[in-house]
Amino acid sequence: MSWFERQLASHQVQLAATAVISGITVAGIIYGGQAIKRRVRVEELKASIPELNEQHHAEQVWLALNLELNLRRLSFLVKLTDYGAASPLPLAAKEEERSAALAHRARQGDYDEDLINEQLTRTSSFLTPPRLEALKSSFIVIVGLGGVGSHCTSALARSGVSRIRLIDFDQVTLSSLNRHAVATLADVGTSKVKCVRKRLEAVVPWVQWECFNEVWKEDQGSRLLGGWNHGKGKKPDYVVDAIDNIDSKVALLKHCFSNNIRVVSSMGAGCKSDPTRIFIGDISASTEDPLSRATRRRLKVLGVTEGIPVVYSTEKPGPGKAQLLPLADEEFEKGKVDELSVLPDFRARILPVLGTMPAVFGYAVANFVILEITDYPHEIGGSKGREKMYDGILANLQGLEERLARSSGQDPTGLKIPVTKDDIAYLVEEVFRGRSVISELPTRLSLVRWRAPKDGYAIDRNWKAQKSSKVAIHDLVCMTKEEATVHEKEVLKGGSPPEAIYNMDVVRRVEKRQEEDLQYRRYR
Repeated sequence: MSWFERQLASHQVQLAATAVISGITVAGIIYGGQAIKRRVRVEELKASIPELNEQHHAEQVWLALNLELNLRRLSFLVKLTDYGAASPLPLAAKEEERSAALAHRARQGDYDEDLINEQLTRTSSFLTPPRLEALKSSFIVIVGLGGVGSHCTSALARSGVSRIRLIDFDQVTLSSLNRHAVATLADVGTSKVKCVRKRLEAVVPWVQWECFNEVWKEDQGSRLLGGWNHGKGKKPDYVVDAIDNIDSKVALLKHCFSNNIRVVSSMGAGCKSDPTRIFIGDISASTEDPLSRATRRRLKVLGVTEGIPVVYSTEKPGPGKAQLLPLADEEFEKGKVDELSVLPDFRARILPVLGTMPAVFGYAVANFVILEITDYPHEIGGSKGREKMYDGILANLQGLEERLARSSGQDPTGLKIPVTKDDIAYLVEEVFRGRSVISELPTRLSLVRWRAPKDGYAIDRNWKAQKSSKVAIHDLVCMTKEEATVHEKEVLKGGSPPEAIYNMDVVRRVEKRQEEDLQYRRYR
C-alpha cells in the first residue's frame, strides 16, 4: 500500500476532510442566504419608489444627488483648484505644470528667440519683419473674455502680441463651452482670465500676461487701462471691447474716447448666423444692429457721435431665425431686466448664440487690431464714404418731393420730409441690398415713390408754419438716378401704374422687398 493510500485510509484525515467540506458548505449557505436577502430588500425598495415624471418633486432631488455623486467621483480622481473647480486629471495636470514652468522661464528671458521667430515665420512673411516687431512690442487690453474676447485673445497671442492684459469678472460655465476659444470641461467654474492665460501659455509661453478678475467700472478706468506693470510701463496700444453689458460697454468706450485711447468694439453676435454680413466700420455708420444702435444712442447723449470702429452684423432677423427668448413673469422680480445687451426686457443669459459667430467676430476684431498696430494697408467702412451717398440720396428725395408738390399746384417752400439719413441707410443697405430694384445696378442710387398716391401729393399742414410731405419710407424703392428720372415722368407724374411700365419680375421683386420691410420694421 502506498503512502497516499495509507493517508486516505487514516481515520484522522477523513475527519479533517469532512470538517473542511462541511465548513465550505455552511459558508456557501450563509453567503447565499445573505445574497438572497439583499436581492429581496433591493426589489422591495425599488417597488416602494413611486414612478418619476417631469412634475414629480423627487426628480429634482435625483438630479441634485446625481450631480453630487459625480462631483464626489471627480474629486476622488482629481484635486480642486484655488477657484473650487476640478483641475484636469493627473496626467493633464503634469502637462500643465510643465507648460506653466516653461512659460515662467520664457517670461524671464530663458527662451530661444529663434524658436519664437520660427513659430511666427508665416506671420513675419506676411507682415514683413519690421511690422512683426511692432506687433511683438505692442500692449493690448482685452475687456470681456466670452466667445468674442477669447477668440480675439487667442488670435492676437498666436500672431505675436507679447503683452496682453485680460479683464473679466466672470467664470467659465458649461453653457459657454459652445463658443469659448480655449476653455475645456476642466475649466468650468474657474476664472475666465486665468483659464485663457493657462491655455495659451501652452501655445505662446513667451507672452506676458496681466489678469484682472473684476468688472469694468468707470471709476477704475485709469487703473484698468493704465500702463503695463501696474501703470509703470507702456500705455496700451489698443483696447478691445468685447463686453456684452450695455452699461459697461458705453462706459468703457466713453473712457477710451475721452482719454485718446484707441479702441475697437464688438457689437452683438447673438441671434446672428451669416458671417458674410459682418462689417467693420465707424459706429455712426453701423446699421440694423440692435446693440450698435443702443450703444450709439447712449454715446450720443455723452457727446460721442463717431470715431469708434466697431465690428457689427447687418443680418436681419426674421421668420425662422433665432430670436431672443422672452422672460417669465417671475424673472422681472429679480432685478433689472432691461440691461440686456441688445433689447430691453431680456436677460443676456437667454440670448441664443450659434457658436461659430462669436469666433468670426473675435477674429475680425483681432485682424483689425493687427493691421492697425502694424500700419498694414487696410480700409474700413466708415461714415465718410457711405454718409456722403446717403446725404446725396436724401437731397434727391427732398428735391423730388418738392417737384411733385409743385406739379400738383402747391407751394413747396419750406417743405420737410419725414425721412432721415438713417432711414436712407436702412432702405438702401437692408431692404434693397445696395442695388437698384429695376436693373440691380449698385451705382448712382436714388430713392423714389413706387406709386403715385391716390389722393395726390398733398402737403401735411397739421402744424402751424410747417409743411411736411406725407411720403413714408415704405412708399420708397431704390433705383439708379436715370431710372428714377423715367419713373418720375411715367409713373409719378404721368399717372401710369408701375405694372404698365415694368415686367412682372421687377414688380414681384418690389413686392417681396416691401413685404420684408413690413416684417422687419418692428425690429428697428
